[in-house]
Amino acid sequence: MREDVGEVTTSLHRPTTDSSRSQPVGYESFEWQETPPPSNGVPRSAWTRQRRVSRWHRPYTFALVIVDLLSALVASYIADTLLEKSKSGFINRSWGLFDGIELFNFFAYIVLPLGWLLLLWTAGTYDRRYLGLGSEEFKRVVRCSVTVVATVSLLAFATKTDLSRGTVATVSLSALVLILVNRAMARQILHYSRRRTGYGAHRMVLVGTLPEAIEVYTHVTRSPAAGLIPVAIHLTDGISAARGIETPVPVFAGRDVLTLVREVGADTIAVCGSASAEPGELRRLAWQLEGTGVDLVVAPQLTDIAGPRVHIRPIEGLPLLHVEEPTLSGPGWLIKNLMDRVAAALGLLLISPILAVIAIGISLSDPGPVFFRQTRVGHDGRTFRVWKFRTMYQDAEERKATLEELNESDGMLFKMKHDPRIFAFGQKLRATSLDELPQLINVLKGEMSLVGPRPLPADDGDYLGDVRRRLLVRPGITGLWQVSGRSDLSWDEAVRLDLYYVDNWSLTYDLSILWRTIWVVLKRKGAY
Repeated sequence: MREDVGEVTTSLHRPTTDSSRSQPVGYESFEWQETPPPSNGVPRSAWTRQRRVSRWHRPYTFALVIVDLLSALVASYIADTLLEKSKSGFINRSWGLFDGIELFNFFAYIVLPLGWLLLLWTAGTYDRRYLGLGSEEFKRVVRCSVTVVATVSLLAFATKTDLSRGTVATVSLSALVLILVNRAMARQILHYSRRRTGYGAHRMVLVGTLPEAIEVYTHVTRSPAAGLIPVAIHLTDGISAARGIETPVPVFAGRDVLTLVREVGADTIAVCGSASAEPGELRRLAWQLEGTGVDLVVAPQLTDIAGPRVHIRPIEGLPLLHVEEPTLSGPGWLIKNLMDRVAAALGLLLISPILAVIAIGISLSDPGPVFFRQTRVGHDGRTFRVWKFRTMYQDAEERKATLEELNESDGMLFKMKHDPRIFAFGQKLRATSLDELPQLINVLKGEMSLVGPRPLPADDGDYLGDVRRRLLVRPGITGLWQVSGRSDLSWDEAVRLDLYYVDNWSLTYDLSILWRTIWVVLKRKGAY
């Protein structure tokens, strides 16, 4: 932890300018162009300007191109081998120098795969802004697949080629699934690399007041997979008040930002909070960074708001951030409800043998009821009784009073890593989250959802302040809290994540949380 601020910090933490200075392992480095800009401030031509290219982006993009090409080829091969009518529209027609089969192979294994690559490129799926994090990359791939189907159908109509509808559907769906799965696997490899080695990460200098910079630091470091590593803070105000305060990275003041970025080996500047509101300063900083290869990021004071709710509407050169209301109704919400009911019904039907085996195990471990029913608070403050497999001895509630002082949770829930009230088989159920499976009954009844904030006990009295906002949606079997740490998180952090979900809900986000839940359960992270 760092405590020094100001000119003293400048001298203590200024790295040596010797070319042999060591770089932290795995961090990105790049060559700075030392040629100064003309005195009139006009940069060199964009055609002759040398730019830095992230070391991770170029090989990562090349790998994605190969993966996408192979996915399209495999999709064509699947349709060609599985469908008898795959070549219909080609065989019985005269094509000059080519026979029907040769022309089919030409389109299936050359034109169509290359067409996929071209459309994926024009759709921005190789753009560095969308790779590695968020759902925008996958959304663009899905939109690209729709374009492929539309283009093939239009060409078939224009040339009066009687293509097999099953072939078009098989090729497009197979290619879409393969591309999405392979890109998801590539992203996991990138995330692992960023977490373990730092390769593919960007070193960031935070510019602003100390509280604003620390807040951005906290948010950024919560997700190592994002690949943003703050390495220094440059104070724009409150320098004297910041003296003596411990900070996670070195703090500087009164320095030229671009010079500081050179010295700490950074490649990104994040302007935090009020520092972004200085008239003309942000624009001039952007001008100064032209041709240097340094990314400029603006982190406004607006936090915990997801991208789809924020729209930039410029008025006479003034970019206004418009924040839309959360979408808690409408067609998407109806689809979510329908998906919940259908998935719950199918799930209960498919896992009924597993439920029976668990029930027998509980009865053998501790005689008594198999299920534990407790009153919880749900949507709009309505109470309901949640279904769970019993994992504790029957006298657990009576023994709770003697364990209150051992509570390891700082919020409304009672949590102990080694709770003596849990029997051995119940501990295994908790570790694998199998004790939550009966809550599919609550989902089928409309009391819960597959994804949402966890339902809290009703015996803790009225929910005050921000916590009440959790009640705007139905509680869920899993949620952002569960996939981000579960019982290892503090109460404040759990509430923050639940409120983020309420404010930024979407069907895509639900599917992402369900996918992440699988890995969290397999790793048994934070389950006790």
